[in-house]
Amino acid sequence: MLSIEYILLIGSVLILFSIIIARLTDNLGVPSLLLFLGIGMLAGFEGPGGIFFDDAALSQSVGIIALVVILFAGGMDTQWRSVRPVVKEGITLATFGVLITAAIVGFGIYYFLHLPLLTSLLIGAITSSTDAAAVFAVLRSHNVHLKGNLKPLLELESGSNDPMAVFLTIGIIQIIQLPDAPLFRIVEIFLLQMGLGAVFGFAIGRGIVFTLNHLRVAYEGLYPVFTLAGAGFTYAVTASIGGSGFLAVYIAGIIISNSDIVQKRSLLRFFDGLAWLGQITMFLTLGLLVFPSELVLITGSGLLISFILMFIARPVSVLAGLAFSPMLWREKIFISWVGLRGAVPIVLATFPLIARVDSADLIFNIVFFIVLTSALLQGWTIPLVAKALGVHSYEEKTEHSPLEFEQLKGTDAEIIDIILSFNADAAGRSVVELGMPPDSLIVLINRNGEYLVPSGGTILQAGDTLLVLVNKTNLPNVKEIFTKQKKAL
Repeated sequence: MLSIEYILLIGSVLILFSIIIARLTDNLGVPSLLLFLGIGMLAGFEGPGGIFFDDAALSQSVGIIALVVILFAGGMDTQWRSVRPVVKEGITLATFGVLITAAIVGFGIYYFLHLPLLTSLLIGAITSSTDAAAVFAVLRSHNVHLKGNLKPLLELESGSNDPMAVFLTIGIIQIIQLPDAPLFRIVEIFLLQMGLGAVFGFAIGRGIVFTLNHLRVAYEGLYPVFTLAGAGFTYAVTASIGGSGFLAVYIAGIIISNSDIVQKRSLLRFFDGLAWLGQITMFLTLGLLVFPSELVLITGSGLLISFILMFIARPVSVLAGLAFSPMLWREKIFISWVGLRGAVPIVLATFPLIARVDSADLIFNIVFFIVLTSALLQGWTIPLVAKALGVHSYEEKTEHSPLEFEQLKGTDAEIIDIILSFNADAAGRSVVELGMPPDSLIVLINRNGEYLVPSGGTILQAGDTLLVLVNKTNLPNVKEIFTKQKKAL
């Protein structure tokens, strides 16, 4: 048995190496999941690392813990006001769309590869969920931003479609193991899981918000610890009573993020870093679990299934799910193409291994191959497809202010950025001459990349970026002061 020192050494080296490689290849647009999986495979038994690892149960446990953190962080990064216009479309794709994808892939495998029907449908269910995190990582590396509601729709779909894929996978495994079980019982389980997941996610999320705002601990570092424990509690309680723990933690994250809570900015940063750690750990572990030589043997089958998934199942599910949506055709086509497969299918592929389903090893290798193919083919082409379909836009990178403002519950103030135009009436005038409301204050000026703390006599210049602390009730008045133009002579 390996010593704890050796385990920590291997784990830390792999994580450090993964981050360095990801940074060096960032401009190439390579999906991070592909890099982390590749490093795990290189460190594995058939790679230069030579580490023998075949513990599917441990891999599944690592994957579930990581997914809890990733989904919770994804919920905290989801702004309700941005996803509200696309809730109907997002939920439709996350449920109906996942079901169509699983069915088309399953029947395609059954028809072309002649695998048993339930085995074919199981593969379809496992590969039915998407990973938008990989999509946005590629877009960020190319500074490509999506127009309209594409980004919030993809975020909502990817964050909420994992529970459906989990349900289908577990449900089909139960049918394989208990063929005499009535099908209506499976439908009851689905409704129970989704219902409990939504109710408990909302209730516990509200409970976490209330407790955070009334905890009043002396140490700020305990707030992230409490919230992390709350995420684990949300999943464990919901899953233990038969609900969808994954759906619950995602909804809890949304509730927390869209509420007024103390230490919100530090919590967002904490979970963003923790989500990255979860992704790296999960991908490395799953990469160690696979044997590359076995992937070579299923290349033909894997390519065929990948073709069915990318060019038939995903487009049909998206077009059917968005049939009554006012979205443009080119937007629907783009959504069809960006359905990257990520960590969730590989984690779900460990379920048949643990359940000792027939052909479980074949299922795992096929799913792993599909994820790699999706990242390789779709990942690199996303920016090109976005440009070709005209759904992209370029935005200049903005500098982050060195000043942070944490809005507390009960306060009615916020900090805003205002850029003085060349013809602004405020340009050339001192701060004291502006006549700002007494409860509003210019706290910082960014002038040609240098930050200045203003006084009453500071003269404002065109092009200055002003950080203004303003009472919300006076916001229109303050904006009018800085947007008013000089009168023409």
